[in-house]
Parts: sequence; C-alpha cells; structure tokens
Amino acid sequence: MTAVDDEFERDSTDLLQFLYACPVGLIRADATGGITMLNPVAMQLLLGLGSVSQSMNLFAAIEAYAPELRHVVSDFGAEQGQICQGHRLFVGRSQGGKTEIPLVLACTIVKLNKDQLIVTLEDISERVAQERRLKQADAWFSSLLNAKDDFAILGLDLDGRIQTADAAVLLQTGFAEHDLVGNHISILDRPDPASSSMSMPDEIACAHRDGWHLAESWSALRNGGRYRCHRLISVRGDESGAGQQVVGYTAVLRPVAQSRMDSDKIRRRLTTDHLTGVCNRAHFFDIAEEELRRCLRTGRPVGLISLDIDYFKLVNDTHGHAVGDQVLKMVASACAAVLRPIDTLARLGGEEFTAMLPGADAVLTSTVAETMRSAIASASIEVGGTDLHVTASLGWVVGSAATGSLADLVQQADRALYTAKRSGRDRVVEGRPVSPVA
Repeated sequence: MTAVDDEFERDSTDLLQFLYACPVGLIRADATGGITMLNPVAMQLLLGLGSVSQSMNLFAAIEAYAPELRHVVSDFGAEQGQICQGHRLFVGRSQGGKTEIPLVLACTIVKLNKDQLIVTLEDISERVAQERRLKQADAWFSSLLNAKDDFAILGLDLDGRIQTADAAVLLQTGFAEHDLVGNHISILDRPDPASSSMSMPDEIACAHRDGWHLAESWSALRNGGRYRCHRLISVRGDESGAGQQVVGYTAVLRPVAQSRMDSDKIRRRLTTDHLTGVCNRAHFFDIAEEELRRCLRTGRPVGLISLDIDYFKLVNDTHGHAVGDQVLKMVASACAAVLRPIDTLARLGGEEFTAMLPGADAVLTSTVAETMRSAIASASIEVGGTDLHVTASLGWVVGSAATGSLADLVQQADRALYTAKRSGRDRVVEGRPVSPVA
C-alpha cells in the first residue's frame, strides 16, 4: 500500500467517524432527490416520517410535510450554492403521543453541482417550543411595562372559583364584586364559537402543569358584550410548609387595543395554508389535540374526515403546477362551503386534506363526507376553453370517549381513505372503530 493509499484510507475513516458522530442528519442526494448516502441521524429522522423505505428519495419522504421543497430545488438556477437554510417542516406530534411537543425539523439544502445536493436535517422541536413561550412572555411583559396601570387581578381557588377581584376587574368588566366572587372564572370567558381557543378549565390545567399560562382571548362584559384581552394564569403556592403546595391561582387580565390587527395578521400567516387559505398542518394538529381532549372530557363525539384528490399527479403532469394549484383551491373552497363554522378544514400537504367535526356522530360525519365528495365532483375550473373536473376519495371515522390518541384516529381515517382508493376512487368509506384505551 502506497503513502497515497494510506492517506486516502485515513481520510475515509475520518469521514465515516464524522458522519456517525455528527449530531444532525446528513444526506447526499442527486438532483431528483435520490439518496446516495445518509448518516444514522438522518436515517432515524426520515424513518420517523414513515416513507423513506419506500423509495429512498428525499422529496418523496418529505412530500407530505414540505411539497414545495421539490419545486424550490428544481427552480434553483445557479450551478451551485445554498438553496434554503433552516426550512421548517412541521411534522405533527411526536411518535406515540409521548410528548406534547410537536415534531419540527429544520432542513438546509446546498447544491454542490448540477446533480449533487447536500442536505442537513435537525430536530428543532424543543427550540421551537421554547421560542413560542419566549415570544408569549416577551409580549406579556412588554405590555405590562407599557401600560402598567390597566391590568386587573383575580384570586382563584384550586377549582378556579373567584375568591377576590380588585377594582380594575370591576372597571374593565362592569361586574360588581358580588357578581364574581364564588363563581368559576369561566363567567368571564366569552370565546369565539368558531375558534379553537382553550376553555378556562384547560387554561388552569396548563398553568397547574407549567406554573403559568398565557392566552389572548375574549372576556365578558356585564352588559352582554365582550372585549379582547391578554389573560395570564399563574399558580399560587403555600411556602409555609416543608414543600411548596399549589393552593390556588392568580389571574391577570389586560385589554388588548393596540396591535390587535397586526397580531391577527401574524396569527393568520402562521396558521393558514398560503395557497388555499384553509388551516395548515401544524395548526390543525394543535386544534385537533385540543378538540380530542375536549371530546374525552365531555363525552361528545368528534368526526374526522381524510380526503385525497384522485389522480392529482396526472393533473400536474398534463396541465402544469399552476393548474394544479387552481384545483387545490377549488377543492378547498368546495369543502369549506359544506362545513359548519365550528368545523376545521386543513391541508396536510400535497393534495391531502382533512376535516374535523366537533360533536359530529357517525350519521352527520358520513353525510358531510358524502356531501364533500359530491361538491368536489360537481365543481370545475376552465383550462384551455374546457372545464376540468376532478374527484376525490374520502375516509371517515368518529372518535369518542373510548378513542385512543389523535394518531390512532388519523390512522383509521387514512386507512379508510386508501380503501376508497383501492375500491375505485370517487367514493366515501367508513373507518373501523378506534380501539378503546387499555
């Protein structure tokens, strides 16, 4: 063996050691996404997406979560350079529902030459969760500093009943002290019926778990009206004993006047799909988790519908992605038109949509699913002087107090959807009942 061979072998060994020890996922792929090399961390992250073993193609593996990346890469005109940095993939809940922190991956893609890409994948779930909490805290403490005289304070017992209310509460709400003391703090809650905001018991439960909880919501006025406010609930401890015990809560209310429009715009950008205007994937899983918890607590059913447009790839291949985008908008519009204000429609990725129907039993869920299918089949867009029609396949399931996790519910609806696909498409199939919690 020559000195050159020795040096090459040492370099190869060093490279392999680096790949195995690297704390982020490293992938080498060709221009079409075909994976030619990946390290163990990348393998673990891609396996978590559930599709890498089918094709060993990067774009196929992340298609459901970031379909735009395929086009971002193909549209990159330079011969080499950084295509994207830290592009976030909101994958949903961590596997098995073992944690409440959504799984979020950061993807960076560098083009080495016309047919070679280097991709990094990093799990940034904890970082994103921390960012959200820090932003909440910053907004709250800034509001206190800017207007320290207009916040109101209530004392609550362990069950959330109001024990004390200061003068600012009475000024803000118009209630008299005797209207409030002894009642649950929910008496001050006036949520938007179409929103997915947490109930007061849920906010108190979060505060009990985390030490405090901050939300922006609607609060009641004694004259029947309501006003927008920041609402902070923090635990109150008894430090007289050896160990601190939670003995109640303190709630702080502050009216929101300035920057409400700006915050509404930011919220819409963070929670809606940019193309269709319906709820995006990350926000849907936040809503769905909350709705399922509400379902388990109240005993109400919740319907879930999974929908996939039939032969959508053929539409893109035949007419181009611009027409494909029009089809996605048409389908979203047709589905939204048949849903109730309290229902949630979301685009999960590509041509896949889902709808959650709070309080819907099997009869209502199946009826809505069939109406959605019919509405899509009847809609059309004009392409080259002719009407283009598409169909969709749908699967549905109803969750109840016996339902397992949200992942179980989604899986059952998806299985029914693929049964509809295999049975000829353009049809609705009922999912099997979800297994009871052991």
